[in-house]
Amino acid sequence: MSEFVRRVKQQPKPILPRLGSLDMELTERCNNDCVHCCINLPSDDQNTRRREMTTEQVKDILKQAADLGCMQVRFTGGEPLLRPDFEDLYLYARRLGIKVLLFTNARLINERLAGLLARIPPKVAIEITVYGMHEESYEAATRSPGSFDQCWTGIQLLLEHGIPFVVKSALLPQNRAEIEEFEEWAMTIPWMTKPPQYSMFFDLRNSRDNEEKNKQIKSLRISPLDGISALTRDEAGYRKDMSGFASKFMGPQGDSLFACGAGNGVNIDAYGRAQPCMGVRAPELMSDVVRVGANGRSPLQKALDGFSRLREIRATNPEYLCRCARCFLKGMCEQCPAKSWTEHGTLDTPVEYLCDVAHAQARFMGWLGENEHGWEVKDWRERVRGR
Repeated sequence: MSEFVRRVKQQPKPILPRLGSLDMELTERCNNDCVHCCINLPSDDQNTRRREMTTEQVKDILKQAADLGCMQVRFTGGEPLLRPDFEDLYLYARRLGIKVLLFTNARLINERLAGLLARIPPKVAIEITVYGMHEESYEAATRSPGSFDQCWTGIQLLLEHGIPFVVKSALLPQNRAEIEEFEEWAMTIPWMTKPPQYSMFFDLRNSRDNEEKNKQIKSLRISPLDGISALTRDEAGYRKDMSGFASKFMGPQGDSLFACGAGNGVNIDAYGRAQPCMGVRAPELMSDVVRVGANGRSPLQKALDGFSRLREIRATNPEYLCRCARCFLKGMCEQCPAKSWTEHGTLDTPVEYLCDVAHAQARFMGWLGENEHGWEVKDWRERVRGR
């Protein structure tokens, strides 16, 4: 062994952060009332406001995260800028050395906040959802008079101050005719290095709190075939991306429910409860992190330790076991415990809509025949490789 190789091998391995990332829903309230939203509550809901974490509780969780080596927090909601203490929380996170990823509709970005973000950058590009290129389409989606002008004013302030941001959208009947116009404008933004992303296979209410709104969301979901049309406008790029993805992630995952990255980070809801990801609100997977931890551990560390057992959770639903557990499309399908929870209130009930979407994509790629299902296919490796 050479002296160089010996020295390299003796170098201590880098210590990975105990907490890779932190998501914080600062509020579920929003100043938009978007037709498709899975979480929003009215901005003036005072009962909800009183239940939300206090400034000091949010800061305490940020300090716990920093102590666990966390380098980035995502502030989301609802609309996080509705919090009157947002600037205070933002500055506290940045002083801890934590980068801030802000999800916002941009309506509340004013000269003061833009100046602050310019002086003390978040270090991560802000993500703004734009619901339409014109007042009529935008406000048909948000159902909030004045929201269009406020959004575009906020975007203009970010541009004027040179604050990096990217845009995305939701594909809705109200704005579907504007895709090309939106994308042409989006690519003029200096920090947009690739076309904007869209949500179109909409999630139901995360908290399972409004069946009427769930019916509305379902009515807005794009059909699987229309979804394929939207996804494959750049057909060559889509096929290349899907082939690369398939080579790494396709294949049956058995009865293990949490085969995703859930639990590597922590999501904190607006009331101080930790959960493995934003979508899964099952009470048995949540823990309160504003209370005092046990055995010398911080509440956040205790929650993270608990999430390490997610990989041990197994599906028991017979329908899941005979379908999802055996399906080679599982790596591509959005079926997961979070989606099962929002749709059915369980962790392992198949979501038919997501199954249909995944099968439509596989048929487009030529991996499945018209009447085949992913759980029936044995030679999926050869199909994916194009043999």
